[in-house]
Amino acid sequence: MKTSLQHILFGVALREVVGSTDQEIVDLQIDSRLVQQGTAFVAIKGAQVDGHNFIDIAIEKGATVIVCEQLPPQINSNVTYIVVANAQEAVALMAHQYYGLPSTKIKLVGVTGTNGKTTVATLLFKLFTEMGYTCGLVSTVQNQIGNTIIPATHTTPDAIRLNALLAQMVEAGCSHVFMECSSHAVHQHRITGLQFTGAAFTNITHDHLDYHETFEEYVRVKKAFFDHLPSTAFAITNLDDANGAVMLANTKAKQYSYALHAPATYKGKILENQLTGLVLNVNEVEVHCRLIGTFNAYNFLAVYGIAVQLGENSEKVLTVLSALTGAEGRFDYIISNENTIGIVDYAHTPDALQNVLETIAKLKKGGETVITVVGCGGDRDKTKRPIMGQVACDLSDKVIFTSDNPRSEDPNQIIKDMEMGLTSAAKRKYVNIVDRYEAIKTAVSFSKSGDIILIAGKGHEKYQDINGVKHDFDDKQVLQNIFNSFAK
Repeated sequence: MKTSLQHILFGVALREVVGSTDQEIVDLQIDSRLVQQGTAFVAIKGAQVDGHNFIDIAIEKGATVIVCEQLPPQINSNVTYIVVANAQEAVALMAHQYYGLPSTKIKLVGVTGTNGKTTVATLLFKLFTEMGYTCGLVSTVQNQIGNTIIPATHTTPDAIRLNALLAQMVEAGCSHVFMECSSHAVHQHRITGLQFTGAAFTNITHDHLDYHETFEEYVRVKKAFFDHLPSTAFAITNLDDANGAVMLANTKAKQYSYALHAPATYKGKILENQLTGLVLNVNEVEVHCRLIGTFNAYNFLAVYGIAVQLGENSEKVLTVLSALTGAEGRFDYIISNENTIGIVDYAHTPDALQNVLETIAKLKKGGETVITVVGCGGDRDKTKRPIMGQVACDLSDKVIFTSDNPRSEDPNQIIKDMEMGLTSAAKRKYVNIVDRYEAIKTAVSFSKSGDIILIAGKGHEKYQDINGVKHDFDDKQVLQNIFNSFAK
């Protein structure tokens, strides 16, 4: 797709230009392997790789424009060099221009927070689709344009892929797009330059401290999303979260809120919480929904508030929303022939695990045993491992520590890190079985009729990442197969 270089540089703060900007480019890339003749290559300094080291390769492959934070030692007279202060910010602004400002042609809603992003975004997609709109979804589980599913590799794609995806959604006639906005996406400027119609905050708890280093920095990055919203947008926050009000402190957007306890624009109260779903009072209207658990009551309120702010009739929203199920791998349950309940959930933070286990405790009718299978991801925040271990043992009757996605780490060491948080009482509740299949099989063998098995950490994922190789592994399918084998 040909476009003017000067056009896509609109709004980018330029420090220095060597060569002419009066030219056309045919592509925009941050990956030198994808460069072709006439490409503008943007050199990004990433956590693992510095794009500046690939400038010569990009030029050899045909790049005619190099956007960088520092000029290379050797200047090619046939190439235009553009020096910027922040290449990540620059490529986001350039990508938005290159793909025709797609966010201005749709109603784009971003959802951020530690837990609940996927469920809220997915429910919004389902809700507005049911109400007759053509919608787009950008989520951890999958990206979707109408009925077309596109596998997701990141919670939020890089700026070029994201703008290309939004442009596809515009081309397909999408009127609304619902997107998870991770803290990484905010910090790395993947969503910079996009025009949001609205934004929502779910909650913030212990996560990603391997990346952000401190909880305060994690909060600051989440808040930056709201700080940059325009006055034309709306922002809705969870006032029951300690940082809910903080998120909106400096935003120009119109402010709204939801809560189960605090006074809020969208106020809810749980009347019933069972395996068949929730009964809620929402702004004095009683509604039954198929979602389960207190955390899903918050998700329901967030979706309801966003839909109303998008101009939909509140009664219609409640009617349609009440019939919807949540995202795959979020409190996803199956029941065996022996009446054992198996729950698969993506819970991979201490708070998320606690929420799921506390929900299970409320669903218990009597003497059922709760058996939890849990691990922690490798090459990720190590500080949450002992907390995860202790939470699992505190709120379960039996616990099996196992492998999650160990990535480049030794899964045995990850389990040892989880054991560090255990009290002597907790140590009597658990065993460790590194092989995830065997761990799930053992949990089923421990169970009897009516018991509840939680398989936590991976949810919707269909693989296990071990030493850079993704092996097929679907918790829900594995659990179902094991249930079937025990029934024979």
